[in-house]
Amino acid sequence: MQRALIFRFQCTAILMLFSAVPSLARPLPQGDPLYLDLVLNATYFPTEDYYDYIVVGGGTAGCSLAATLSQSFRVLVLERGGVPYGNENLMNQEGFLTTLTEVDTYDSPAQSFTSEDGVLNARGRVLGGSSAINAGFYSRADPEFYESSGVDWDLSLVNQSYDWVEKGVVFRPELKNWQSAVRDALLEAGIDPYHGFSLEHLVGTKIGGSTFDSSGKRHSAADLLNYAKPANIKVATYASVERVLLASSSSNVMSRQSAIGVVFRDEMRRYHHAMVKEKGEVLLCAGAIGSPQLLLLSGIGPRPYLSSWGIPVAYHHPYVGQFVYDNPRNGISIMPPIPLEYSLIQVAGITEMGAYLEAASNVIPFTTPSRSVFVRPPSSPLLLTVATIMEKIVGPISTGSLRLASTDVRVNPIVRFNYFSNPIDLERCVNGTRKIGDILRSRSMDDFKFTEWFGGRNFRFVGPSLPVDQSNYEMMADFCRRTVSTIWHYHGGCVVGRVVDQNYHLIGIDALRVVDGSTFTISPGTNPQATVMMLGRLSHSLMYDLIGIPSCTFPLSLFSCYLGDVTLDSVIISGFCLWVLDACENATKNVARLGIPAWFDSNWLGVGKKVDMVAWGELVVDH
Repeated sequence: MQRALIFRFQCTAILMLFSAVPSLARPLPQGDPLYLDLVLNATYFPTEDYYDYIVVGGGTAGCSLAATLSQSFRVLVLERGGVPYGNENLMNQEGFLTTLTEVDTYDSPAQSFTSEDGVLNARGRVLGGSSAINAGFYSRADPEFYESSGVDWDLSLVNQSYDWVEKGVVFRPELKNWQSAVRDALLEAGIDPYHGFSLEHLVGTKIGGSTFDSSGKRHSAADLLNYAKPANIKVATYASVERVLLASSSSNVMSRQSAIGVVFRDEMRRYHHAMVKEKGEVLLCAGAIGSPQLLLLSGIGPRPYLSSWGIPVAYHHPYVGQFVYDNPRNGISIMPPIPLEYSLIQVAGITEMGAYLEAASNVIPFTTPSRSVFVRPPSSPLLLTVATIMEKIVGPISTGSLRLASTDVRVNPIVRFNYFSNPIDLERCVNGTRKIGDILRSRSMDDFKFTEWFGGRNFRFVGPSLPVDQSNYEMMADFCRRTVSTIWHYHGGCVVGRVVDQNYHLIGIDALRVVDGSTFTISPGTNPQATVMMLGRLSHSLMYDLIGIPSCTFPLSLFSCYLGDVTLDSVIISGFCLWVLDACENATKNVARLGIPAWFDSNWLGVGKKVDMVAWGELVVDH
């Protein structure tokens, strides 16, 4: 016999229920990913069309944001690159280095740039963004990130958003000889306790998640588009957005400007206009390089600077392109005497000294000098294994800036990160590199030493080794400065509190938000991709004010109830998503979403959950 409990309340709301244990992705059967059906080359798009939301940048944040919004809105994603699927270097971890080194000016999935600091860097130019070209390590943000970000985070929604991402693209890696040895060496070096496998940010040593599955296949943010509602989303590839279109909200000279659409070009360099409907928005998800660059090209930035380029000033915004950060990477590489597997980052050592430690092992080709009269070129390339231990500092505190190199959006801006300009960053690097020395002295590293002629054992370094006297601060600081490189975790340029508010609205401009790592003033945890994907999923909950859906939060206990063999608890009325926590796995519930079209499906609810429409202002729970 069926019973129904009806709760009545005064505002439109959504029941949020929380999953108890995060689950990871499962490799899907071989075949083309579902998102390919959503993708079309920009050449085939109309010269003008209208959408509820225009997502500029189908990258690490943009894909998860677009997939979420598509559940009830018409969404356009504009991606300047192509799709990762079918590109072997992108889809397999063995192609990581090749992707970063085989680049060109306009088409390669990785777009390289060298900062004014002289450090070579890269940004993603492909659907999935940098999540499609990175080392795949996945770990959630540290608590300090939430405390210092300037955003009033709802941590329960944050965790639900992480869970959603992890079910789509995150896997537990299997450690082999190098990663296992590094894990043991981290513990010998005093980076404890050992947490085993965890996606949380925990001081000590842990195995993190990976976006490479057990077969070595990459799963990027693009795979989150598999959750999109196909009828509501279009993804344009090779669409180069040139500027955001702005207009005044009234004829009043003092009225605020509002984003009304974007102009983009296709591969044939033909113009297209994508426009937003009433109450729609333009959402910049072009990353820490692309988003501030696009704002500047749209006339949003420092007035004197824009005028010097002849760019009409739409809004004087002095901090666009300022407060740009990059976490410096320092480390050592060795050539081991034994074969090693190809491994990207799988283990992390999280210290309390302002440094994180990670490792990788790569197989690289060895080439002889051209025209050598002594060495005959081999018929096939010689391959060498190189193992690396690296450290990344927390923060950083040192800040840089970004400025235009051209009015052509395809040309990288000029960036200066000012590595180690703040002495605290330098001290953290010294702490981290000293810890690398502790790792090298551990017993777990003995197998990776060569036996010398007279019985001694030592490492064979590829590139600079650590100073012999690691107690000498000046020598260690000099090593940090000399060997600085990037770990590709740059961020900032549109930071919260200066360029965007805590709801990611662009300050001073309506219907325009920035949702990506350019809003961060600190890199989240050991690796940022988890948090950037989470941010895309979470950000939809900030948009109710424009689409006319009021949100409200009730005490957790208000809807806690016991219905026979079904217990509902941890209930919040607030926002967009609908989740169910079952005390009894076999319970069947029909949970109704109030007053909004029934756009939920099994991707949101999980197996066995169903949504029915009911009258406005009522919540019905049946069992």
